[in-house]
Amino acid sequence: MRVVIISDTHNQHEELGVLHGDVLIHCGDIGNGFGRTPGEVDRLDDWFRRQDFKRILCIGGNHDFQLEERVGARNPVLHHAQYLQDEEVTIEGLHFYGAPWTPELATWAFYLPPDMMRAKWDLIPERTDVLITHTPPLDVLDRNRHGRACGCPDLGWRLADLRPRIHCFGHVHASGGVRKIEGTTYVNASMVDSSYKIARRPYEFDL
Repeated sequence: MRVVIISDTHNQHEELGVLHGDVLIHCGDIGNGFGRTPGEVDRLDDWFRRQDFKRILCIGGNHDFQLEERVGARNPVLHHAQYLQDEEVTIEGLHFYGAPWTPELATWAFYLPPDMMRAKWDLIPERTDVLITHTPPLDVLDRNRHGRACGCPDLGWRLADLRPRIHCFGHVHASGGVRKIEGTTYVNASMVDSSYKIARRPYEFDL
């Protein structure tokens, strides 16, 4: 199974062109929370329609106020991808789990305070093969351009028990890349750099 992972496209998904594989994952920040551009969810959904994949999975990020509003209104979130929020999906025997929550940023989308955040991470099944979050865990590909660690400590503690094959996320643009730790491949799949310009290509893995 070819898994392609992206994150933090911030309304610039068209620059990635048409991607190919079996499962496409978007780890959140599809839009621009500074300006809240109208129609950004529908434009991404149309781009998903044109991608060459059997399945597409997507979660929200702290910039995704429109996604958050659609979830709250109980309206269909996406038509050409499966939106995950504290949900598991099994594809060809592999278990994917997605959760959009982000620490610290209390006025942004999908924020939760620490006690509620811990409760959300506790919901992640032990059998998870591919974990999809927006925030990184603390001290793993989570340093911003000023060198500050922005990851979630509670998520890091949970991962010590889970040990998924892949944990993919975004959020911290300056730390895009891949790191393998104790059997888990961590992927900060942010497509943009700290100046919000597309600077990376999608990450691809065969599972």
